[in-house]
Amino acid sequence: MSVITRPLLNTIHYLRKAAHERPVIFFSIIVGAIGMSFELIVVGPALVLTVPPMRMQMGWKPAERIPVTYPLPEGPREAVSGYDDE
Repeated sequence: MSVITRPLLNTIHYLRKAAHERPVIFFSIIVGAIGMSFELIVVGPALVLTVPPMRMQMGWKPAERIPVTYPLPEGPREAVSGYDDE
C-alpha cells in the first residue's frame, strides 16, 4: 500500500517545502491547479487579495531595499597629506 501512496506523499512534501523556500513556485502550482477549471475567474483574484495579508499575519517581512548609492561620510573631510602629488 505504501508504494501506491508514495507519489502523493512526495508531492505533498515538495509542496510543503516549496511553500517555505520558494513561495512563488508554490502559489504558481496552486493557481495553475485551480486554473484548470472555470473557478479561476473567482479564485485567482481572491488569492491575489488574500495571500499577502495572510503572509503578513504569519510574520513575513519584506526584505530591506538594496542601497543604490554609496553612503557619504558626514562632516568635513580631512585633507590628504604625505603623497608626492603636491
